[in-house]
Amino acid sequence: MARALLRITRCYSSPLSSLTFPPPPPLLHRGAAPPLRFLSISSSSPSPPPSSSAATWDGPGVKGGGDGEDFLGMSDDELMGQCEMGTFKASGPGGQHRNKRESAVRLRHRPTGIIAQAVEDRSQHKNRASALSRLRTLIALRVRKPINLEDYTPPVELLQILPLKSTIRGKDVGPQIGPNNPKFAPGMQALLDLLFAVEGSVSEAAKILGLSTGAVSRLILSDDALRTAANEVRAAKGLKPLK
Repeated sequence: MARALLRITRCYSSPLSSLTFPPPPPLLHRGAAPPLRFLSISSSSPSPPPSSSAATWDGPGVKGGGDGEDFLGMSDDELMGQCEMGTFKASGPGGQHRNKRESAVRLRHRPTGIIAQAVEDRSQHKNRASALSRLRTLIALRVRKPINLEDYTPPVELLQILPLKSTIRGKDVGPQIGPNNPKFAPGMQALLDLLFAVEGSVSEAAKILGLSTGAVSRLILSDDALRTAANEVRAAKGLKPLK
């Protein structure tokens, strides 16, 4: 018992210098904030549908024409029968007049995959009509129908958009149709079909149409969408764009 008491006494009588303690935590300067950790967060939520009212397609190139099927010659009901229609809420400014209901319309033409949409009106019926009109324009620009140059005769739709000085344009065709006329789309398609058949050569197309090369160039440049489509045809053949 005495030996045990002696050991305890020696332990508590040891100097503090002989004892070891863990180092204290580092001091923070006054006003300094502790280090922060930032996490990288990525959202996987799908983006909203586009709000542009313009017709769209999925890239350059010539769409299949359904074995030469005349889509532009169809009635609105017939063309709609080939489409998948979707509705959505249009985004963007507008205040009280903003499109809060699903009245915006998107059409997808099944035979060609071309997509057109309209969002600018609060009436779904009016947006449907606008989208269908834009679909016709895009079909004219993107779908090429094969033609045989050996026995080619320009269709009346093409003759209607030609300048009056064309030597193959009869008096019964009527006045020249401009880009703002709904009937310009079929003529535009026929002109692009011919340009595609002559390997993008404006001069060759001009000979067939009874016009100068400059006159055909001016006709193509009269509409921005027609110019873009014609230049895509020419680029595919290694030709310089029209300006």
